[in-house]
Amino acid sequence: MRLLPIIAISTAVLTSAASASGFPVTIQSCDREVTFEAAPTRAISNDVNLTEMMLALGLNESMAGYTGVSDWKTLDAQLREGIGQLPELSNNYPTKEVLLGADADFYFAGWNYGMRVGGEVTPETLGEFGIKVYELTESCIHVMTKPKASIDDMYADLLNLGRIFGVEEKAQALVDGYKQELADFTASLPAIADEVTVFVYDSGEAKPFTAGRYAMPSALIEAAGGVNIMDDVDSSWVEIGWEPVIERNPDVIVIVDYGSVTAGEKADFMRNNPAFKDIPAVQNDRFVVLPYVEATPGPRNIGAIKALAAAFRD
Repeated sequence: MRLLPIIAISTAVLTSAASASGFPVTIQSCDREVTFEAAPTRAISNDVNLTEMMLALGLNESMAGYTGVSDWKTLDAQLREGIGQLPELSNNYPTKEVLLGADADFYFAGWNYGMRVGGEVTPETLGEFGIKVYELTESCIHVMTKPKASIDDMYADLLNLGRIFGVEEKAQALVDGYKQELADFTASLPAIADEVTVFVYDSGEAKPFTAGRYAMPSALIEAAGGVNIMDDVDSSWVEIGWEPVIERNPDVIVIVDYGSVTAGEKADFMRNNPAFKDIPAVQNDRFVVLPYVEATPGPRNIGAIKALAAAFRD
């Protein structure tokens, strides 16, 4: 019997092949560096805004499913077409078992967007099973020091996803398009004569849940020409008291629309409470509604800036 020769493949050849495909790539994820030897093929995203980032980059074929997208946080109609038959694996934060059961090799989530500090699903706990994690940039404030929220946080996530999945050119084109759209819109805006102060009302009656300087609404408000009255609060999404809201007299109240309490009910709560009767936003009925998916980092942030800018000049 004739033995076939053994063909040895050198390390140099393998390295050359990997380089030609753009891999390996090393990505900064909050305070960690994560190296990808190849693009994930069984990715899972949590929450509607993160899932829309994946779909905006056309990554549905690299996904095993998504989590945390319930009836009250709906996908954009256009992007929903791209999700095809991908399953929602959990309507809330997924457990480790859900991710393992889906044979996931990648999890796109954030702190308080599918992961909790000290919880069972973290980059460390998933790393034991070969599941790599990329963390939403806005959420990094929960595990490290970072600058205040910026629209650049959303751009950074899209560009990093582009590198992780080998679609860097597409990601760059998408970000460049958003930047140009925003620049063209901003250039056409009339100036605001007086500073517009804004309060973000997410939820809560006894105490309001709102956006501090590290939450995306603060960046959206600033880009639209306003000032978040809680921009000096060194936190992301946070519960505060009503006293500082009353003291700071916001001109506009932005209501985040989601959950069982409707935006109209939130506005009525403020309109009908005597404690708020002297707040200019209440007196002048200046309420602006932003759907949850527009108020959190994702492709719809550009539209949110446009809506806010129009309201601030109304």
